[in-house]
Amino acid sequence: MCKPSLIDSHIHLDLYEGYERDKILQELDLYSVEALISVSSCLQSTRTNIDLSRRDARVKPAAGFHPEQDLPSDGEVEELLLFIELHQQEIVAIGEVGLPYYKIKEDPDIEVEPYIDLLERFMIESEKMNKPIILHAVYEHAPIVCTLLEKHSIEKAHFHWFKGDDETIDRMTENGYSISITPDVLYEVEIQKLVRKYPIEGIMVETDGPWRFEGEFQGRLTHPGMMHRTIEKIAELKGIPEADVYKQLFKNTSDFYGI
Repeated sequence: MCKPSLIDSHIHLDLYEGYERDKILQELDLYSVEALISVSSCLQSTRTNIDLSRRDARVKPAAGFHPEQDLPSDGEVEELLLFIELHQQEIVAIGEVGLPYYKIKEDPDIEVEPYIDLLERFMIESEKMNKPIILHAVYEHAPIVCTLLEKHSIEKAHFHWFKGDDETIDRMTENGYSISITPDVLYEVEIQKLVRKYPIEGIMVETDGPWRFEGEFQGRLTHPGMMHRTIEKIAELKGIPEADVYKQLFKNTSDFYGI
């Protein structure tokens, strides 16, 4: 029996090995995956994702700079923003962008302010192009990002693999921001709690591949087909029929990204 349709709302398709990427694309129909939102980590990553989308229309590229790395130079920022403007018809969102929570945990001497300034540049671009923004913003960085989104009146904000306190979750809910859930919902209590609390209308599913997962996924290539197990768990946690969860999450994602 064919599974209901899914969209992977956050995957780094460009970071897979070529043979892995080919396998995933060949098997999308098998797993009823209709589209992949492939986020970018830098200019070259953005170029690659756009190229992949030209070869396979199911790949929907987002353009951005992943915050868990050294800051780009001013020239690199300008080059990336110019590229985004020139190719805005080919991208569905700005992302992945945000703040370097894990990088600062490793090196507390890193200043967050320059990353905030860069993130604001991307928010301005998002606002100008009327594109959604995909965010890497967890724990104490999430309220900072919420304040910036409010400042720029950005409503279509997607916090991927979100982690944070109840107060921030309530704020995000009130603002109508979206979150996406990874396969670690099967074994992470923190993510299960988030699913129970967050409105179903604001939830999407993702893999964040090629990031690897634990539990039943230990040692396995991260594949969009894993999202079916995520949906099963969300349905269980929410007490909602699986068929309704599939339908709602597909609608959430397709409406959010205009695909």
